[in-house]
Amino acid sequence: MTLYSCKCGNTQEIGKQTIRYRDNGWRTIEARCECGLWMDSKPEEGMPTIKRTEPSLTKIRNKLWAGAKEKLVGERGINESFD
Repeated sequence: MTLYSCKCGNTQEIGKQTIRYRDNGWRTIEARCECGLWMDSKPEEGMPTIKRTEPSLTKIRNKLWAGAKEKLVGERGINESFD
């Protein structure tokens, strides 16, 4: 839950927020104060990070390039002679 506060001193704790573009800025619809102003909140820990653990997202990404290079130029390298 996020704690929202207004300039007039009111505070409100909101668990589920709906964010829309209103009054030239991104606002939480549920954070409208009784005085008519939009309440603001302070970020707690920043944006969450998501770790993807699928096997296709390994750190070794040169497997595809190695196979394609061998199919294109053969077993010998580009700079090797035909001898």
